[in-house]
Amino acid sequence: MKQFYGSSKNGILKDAVRGLTAPKLIILMSSPDRFDQHVEELEQLFPGVPSIGVIDMCYDRQVTEKGVGIAAFTEGVEAATDVIEEVSTAPARYIGRVEKAVSKIHPGSNDTVCIDFCTGNDACVLTTIYAFLEKKRVKLMGGTGDGGRVSCNGKVYSDACAFAVVRNVGGRVEVYKENIYQPMAENYRLVASKTDRSKYYIGELNGRPAKQVYMDILHIPEKDISTQTFRNPLGKLNGEDVCIVSLKEVVGNGLACFRQVNDSDVLTMLEMKDYRQIAQDTMDKIRQDFRRISGVFAVNCLFRYIYFSENHAMDDYLKTMNALPNFCGFVGYGEHYNGQFVNQSMTCVVFE
Repeated sequence: MKQFYGSSKNGILKDAVRGLTAPKLIILMSSPDRFDQHVEELEQLFPGVPSIGVIDMCYDRQVTEKGVGIAAFTEGVEAATDVIEEVSTAPARYIGRVEKAVSKIHPGSNDTVCIDFCTGNDACVLTTIYAFLEKKRVKLMGGTGDGGRVSCNGKVYSDACAFAVVRNVGGRVEVYKENIYQPMAENYRLVASKTDRSKYYIGELNGRPAKQVYMDILHIPEKDISTQTFRNPLGKLNGEDVCIVSLKEVVGNGLACFRQVNDSDVLTMLEMKDYRQIAQDTMDKIRQDFRRISGVFAVNCLFRYIYFSENHAMDDYLKTMNALPNFCGFVGYGEHYNGQFVNQSMTCVVFE
């Protein structure tokens, strides 16, 4: 397969697609103020070509913050696109659309991926989708977009998840998750209670106000909690794996998060590792798994982007990752890795 990437910092779609011919699938990444316009323009330029779109910043070697970006697959792929609606209340009602898209592609062994863009309620949506995809040996990666809107095949949707099922005719696909955090040496065991699943809220940790527990462990004042999550998010233990839980804000004596936490969930406190070495390890792992790479499409969390940018590290990170051929992606508000909804991570799909 072949992967195309183009962008315009001025938001001119025709500039972003210059050189794109005969696409099999188009991925649109646009700014909130021009998203609807770009969706309409894209359908006019490439009528009938399967497409999905999201509101977010995009990147290859550099980040395009307010313009428009296009990733596309032009050869050696089969793609089917559709949308799951009512994701906040009834995503399971639309699982037939996922089944139909997969049936069009006829997945083989390790050659198919679902790329999805969601507006919210990600954990529930992923559970709905991946329960079916896993049986068909279809991998998944994607993320949450900004602005509460996504697009599919020239139409804008709210409260929805747009997805593309993509089969690499000429080789394998694999998805990866990059985590730059680890449990603190003290190995805190924090049991959540008085949670509100609908509001992603934690009232208590180990029977004490969650806000106070977080402050006491890190020896910080309340005003620093919302930014301290860049260095010290919470982590939800899942066997040997740790799913990152980003903190959004203080609410009363509790903490509002960017992913769901339930009563009796066991959490821990995380700290940042050497992110430069982690990025290098990710690249080395991908190179070890794939001798030939046609393209890499990734989602990096907004919090990672903010932290890297504030520490003048974003350009270095992208330089490291662009040692992989045709690396591009977008900045999301939550990341999807098979059936997991994670925060402050990078997930990607690699095409052989």
